[in-house]
Amino acid sequence: MSAEVKLTYFSKNKIQCPICETTFYREDLLTGRGRLIAGNLTDELRRLYDPSDKFGAVNPLIYPITVCPACYFAAFPVDFLGIGDETKREIDLDADKRLHNSDLIFSDLDFREPRGLKEGAASYYFAMMCYDYFPDEKSPTIKQGLCALRASWILTDLQEAEPGKNYEKVAELFYRKARFLYNQSIEYEQNGKESIANVAHLGPDLDKNYGYDGVLYLSAYLELHFGQADDHEKRVAALKYAKRTCARIFGMGKASKNKPEVILDRARDLYESLGQELARSGDDGDS
Repeated sequence: MSAEVKLTYFSKNKIQCPICETTFYREDLLTGRGRLIAGNLTDELRRLYDPSDKFGAVNPLIYPITVCPACYFAAFPVDFLGIGDETKREIDLDADKRLHNSDLIFSDLDFREPRGLKEGAASYYFAMMCYDYFPDEKSPTIKQGLCALRASWILTDLQEAEPGKNYEKVAELFYRKARFLYNQSIEYEQNGKESIANVAHLGPDLDKNYGYDGVLYLSAYLELHFGQADDHEKRVAALKYAKRTCARIFGMGKASKNKPEVILDRARDLYESLGQELARSGDDGDS
């Protein structure tokens, strides 16, 4: 690819993996010159991008996670180097599991070359595994939830690019994992176990940070669309909780100058959808 149409670049300085001490160069997306043409915002708060004549389809979500190409230690850049000895030891012991599990979903991963959708989705999967060993003060649960959600988005893109490979089934698994992790992160925030506020960018996408309201909204959204449905009573209870969570965003109709209109509008729409789902379940949703 010529310099005029270069999409990404590799860092000039080597990064050393704190787990296996392999050195590598991190890949990042260049900005400007029409590389990203912003499109619609989905109900999942994902920013879509229109393909350009010069660069084609560009997915900025495949680059944020730093991944060691040897042992697949992965984390957001802010966490990649700043880990303690105990965390290093446990992540090192889990290296074989990362390598084995990657082969169950993806093949021919190469993090030394420009990334594709497979590397992007895999990077979030590896990060989810690694954050299992991070201490509570690093807010690992919400970071895992964010990784699971973004992985599901990229897997959906993979399904469109490579139909017939069952990526949509894997995407659904990650959506359901995201639903669990978002709910758990709110619980941990409320009981003081982990702080969501410690995370600088909660996205969920890269262009906007919807903060704690975004976390509340997505927990309710994911509950509606990916919550367990085998137990009717638990389903109704979960939907009621999601409806109350959603109402917290817009204060039961009270205006707020401090919240973006986009999150308020979507929260109101989601509130109505939750009420309709509860009605279909034979419950008025008010109690």
